[in-house]
Amino acid sequence: MPRYGGNGADRPEDILRELAERFKADWPKQLGVGWVVGALVAIWLVTGTYQVDPSQTGVVLRFGRAVATTGPGLHWHIPWPVEMVLKPPTAEIMKEEIGFRTIDPGPPARYRSVNAESLMLTGDGNIVDLDFIVQYKIRDPLAYLFHVRGQRETLRDCAESAMREVIGKSEIDAALTEGKFKIQEDAQALLQQTLDAYGAGIQVVTVKLQDVGPPEPVSDAFKDVISAQQDKERLINEAEGYRNDVVPRARGGAAQIVNEAEAYQQSRIKNAEGEARRFTQILKEYRKAPEVTRKRLYLEAMEEILPSMEKIVVGGKVGDNLVPYLPLRALKPSPKEKGGKE
Repeated sequence: MPRYGGNGADRPEDILRELAERFKADWPKQLGVGWVVGALVAIWLVTGTYQVDPSQTGVVLRFGRAVATTGPGLHWHIPWPVEMVLKPPTAEIMKEEIGFRTIDPGPPARYRSVNAESLMLTGDGNIVDLDFIVQYKIRDPLAYLFHVRGQRETLRDCAESAMREVIGKSEIDAALTEGKFKIQEDAQALLQQTLDAYGAGIQVVTVKLQDVGPPEPVSDAFKDVISAQQDKERLINEAEGYRNDVVPRARGGAAQIVNEAEAYQQSRIKNAEGEARRFTQILKEYRKAPEVTRKRLYLEAMEEILPSMEKIVVGGKVGDNLVPYLPLRALKPSPKEKGGKE
């Protein structure tokens, strides 16, 4: 060891010479340690590289606080423990099952019923067994990650609560038959309103009923009731169809009769008016020449009568020598006039 100061102190040139010799002896070991440290630092920096898929959004956390969001692609962040990255699937539509769970997607699929979630009370005091699904996507990744703890459980509880409220305002007939679509819409709107109030950052895509029916112990009685209701609706539809067929035809027949009566009325009126004008004209001509008019009327009447009569025309002198002729055969009714009997 070199000595610095004191009575036996080495000279400065001796001290420098000794330090140079020591450095020449230790430099390989010091250089190896530097390479190892540099390699470890390089590996640590490389661990900050991360890939974000097209369906994801990267959320960079620095000491647990969100500092940035990144889109799809290759990125880098300060490695752990300074920063870390979460990758929520913001473009993926996810699904939650309420009232049942899928054991095996199959085929054939196998399910397990969860009665604690599926049995609900309707507005008219009946119990209905209802299974449904909720499809949703992440609308705000920061709110989804940090505003609500246990996102899936929270969504499932909110969906069950919203559906119970909607079913509690509906009658069982609506839930089992034609009211399903309205129930789905109302439950979706109420669920979205609740999640927005929580700031969950979730957008509800759809609420869809899967299976709606009465509880198992009373299912047969409910099936009979539904069958009777369906028969009632069928008979009502058949009666309405018959009414829609008969009533228009009856109205059309009545309108036709009215139109024919009005046409006949107009025809009789026009004929009467024409006859009256004709009589007036004849009367006017008759007053001008009574004899000529009478003769003309006589001839016109004979023109109408004589064509339908059997006639024998005899000259004046020849007729004096003829025996009077009575057409008995013409006076005897024909079989046609007797209704076809002799």
